[in-house]
Amino acid sequence: MDERQISIGVFIDGGYYAKIDENLKDLAGLQVDLNDLFNYIRTQVSTKYELDFADCQITESHYFRGRYRVNDANNKHILYVERKFEDTLIENDVVFHYKHLREVEKKGQMVVIEKGVDVWFALETFELSLIRKFDFVVLITGDADHEMLIKKLKTLKIRVLLLTWNLGEQSSTSPFLKEEAGWHIELADECKKNKTLMNKLCKSVR
Repeated sequence: MDERQISIGVFIDGGYYAKIDENLKDLAGLQVDLNDLFNYIRTQVSTKYELDFADCQITESHYFRGRYRVNDANNKHILYVERKFEDTLIENDVVFHYKHLREVEKKGQMVVIEKGVDVWFALETFELSLIRKFDFVVLITGDADHEMLIKKLKTLKIRVLLLTWNLGEQSSTSPFLKEEAGWHIELADECKKNKTLMNKLCKSVR
């Protein structure tokens, strides 16, 4: 790479990220610290490619999630939790993208689902990668549907890092996605190798 600032784009699958946070809370009373996670990403890029840490900058980050309408969120007593998490996104310059959850009938019962968020995630990631010309794109997701997104990013000659944290079935990663990714970091495995890493990436739930 030439001597210039290295541009990193981070794209977060909000549903997947929420499952990681839920599992961390249940297992150890912890939650991911976004600032520390972003610094970890910069460290991994700079170390792997022998670059100066200061030159490896996350120039853009985006978060995608289905979201309850206000009355539903209020009835479920999650408005405060949602707002608090949004504060964290804002503090770390993460752009959030929300689409209302939909209620559909399945087997005679009404269930709430995300509809179209994965497609939006993929389209926005690819479009912004074209426009911003990122050197690296980091995908925080475990969804097999994003296999083709990685293929398309490769055609742009962008290095892709798949960052996952498998803490149970709900946050498991598709083997097809891992196979397609040119570079994959499984944080559960990394935390087993480095006993202090989890404490560096997480903070206590207050």
